Amino acid sequence: MTTTPPADTVAPTRRERQRQATYEEIVEVSRRLLPSGDVLSLRAVAAEMGMTAPALYRYVDSHQELLLLVCRSIFRDVVDTLVAARDRQPDDDPAAQILASAISFRQWALSHREEFGLLFANPATGHDGEPDEGVIAFASFFGDIYRRLWDRYSFGVPADDELDPEVLVSLTTQREAGMLPCDFPGMPIGVSWVFIRAWARLYGTVTLEVFKHMDVGVIGSAALFRAMLEDNARDLAFDDDWPRLQAMMTAELDRTVDGPDSLTT
Repeated sequence: MTTTPPADTVAPTRRERQRQATYEEIVEVSRRLLPSGDVLSLRAVAAEMGMTAPALYRYVDSHQELLLLVCRSIFRDVVDTLVAARDRQPDDDPAAQILASAISFRQWALSHREEFGLLFANPATGHDGEPDEGVIAFASFFGDIYRRLWDRYSFGVPADDELDPEVLVSLTTQREAGMLPCDFPGMPIGVSWVFIRAWARLYGTVTLEVFKHMDVGVIGSAALFRAMLEDNARDLAFDDDWPRLQAMMTAELDRTVDGPDSLTT
């Protein structure tokens, strides 16, 4: 007797495989075009693939959808890069893991400036409303380590009445709606506020470096980046662990793909 396998084990049809392959090619071509400096458009992608723009619309409904597909692909690569950096450090050392991950994020951003700009500095890829899966995966990566930092270091966080009233309302409203990307259920809302401040420092510093809004010597020295990590470490109460963590930071900052010169080109 022949039985039909469960729906989730049915192999994709030839048409489905071809469609998936086309989606993958669309993303690959789009990412290849990004470094050109031109605006990423459906017409440019279609031309590169040897298709007409109307034919491409059978796969991608809009420019916004194209950007979303590309961003998801980039986020997967970013998270893979961060996981590799995290896993070079011991599982029971979340401080080393968060620092190594932050350094890896900087190094990825400096060697993928256009992709960083698309993810983090392009209004067209803003994530109003429910966060996309790429944003969720990225936030969850740092959130997991951050939760373990709280368990280990019990760093101080502001009580509700110590937060700016507007900040408290915003964070609480987002938490109640399940829309707070840096939420830590069961923890005080102040934990999220400390996380946001730490991320703002990291993001702000890396953004300044990526877009060269400072002297290249400052970028190449990583002095500002180190100072930012020290500020975050102070808030997270690394204290006695800081001397050994500084040595690890130096080793991680030396782990660039193309060598130290790639950080200033």
